Amino acid sequence: MAASVWAGSDVLYQVDGEDYQGYYTSPGSSAPLVILIHDWDGLTDYEVKRAEMLADMGYAVFAADLFGAGVRPTEVADKRQHTGELYKDREKMRALMDGALQTAKEQGANIDNALAAGYCFGGAAVLEWARAGAPLKGFATFHGGLKTPEGQDYSATKAPLLVMHGSADTAITLDDYVTLAKELEAAGISHEMITYGGAPHAFTVFGSDRYREDADQRSWASFSRFLAQQLSQ
Repeated sequence: MAASVWAGSDVLYQVDGEDYQGYYTSPGSSAPLVILIHDWDGLTDYEVKRAEMLADMGYAVFAADLFGAGVRPTEVADKRQHTGELYKDREKMRALMDGALQTAKEQGANIDNALAAGYCFGGAAVLEWARAGAPLKGFATFHGGLKTPEGQDYSATKAPLLVMHGSADTAITLDDYVTLAKELEAAGISHEMITYGGAPHAFTVFGSDRYREDADQRSWASFSRFLAQQLSQ
């Protein structure tokens, strides 16, 4: 893959007095914005690569950090700890995403023409933001968590959803997928939900033994169409 022509940079910022380190790249001040939420290993080179791919397509991207500056867990137990803490504190999760959006604005991004996308844990976080009524133009998830916490619903959601899911995912089941479809339909939320046969959890992660090139390319094409539909160019 060719290197991005846009020079992105790390961004140190604070939310509620704590330090976080995101990544921002933009082809210009008028570019539509994508807020990108990371997997359970924190903001890594993977999200940076996806951000650069989007910048080459004409989008500004702020890759948020939900774990804290320097917190990039490599052990499964640590990954579960950091994601578990946020799953138990939904208000903090929402505040961190709100803080990322504000930081993107401070970097010069147009937050009035923005949507959110996330991978795995990040996908679950994006749905949390959607349920919170975030003022965005769309919400997209790649192999993300799909369960709705008790007491929550999609009544406050303000924009369409795109959900991309591997049919062979054993972590997030097809039952979860169907339940979400029923919830969105009942709430009258515009949505598109796509399954990829044979694709396991984390099917978009380059270099992983779970990577599935066909599902990755097809989901990226669907995401690209969603971006073009939801964001003003």
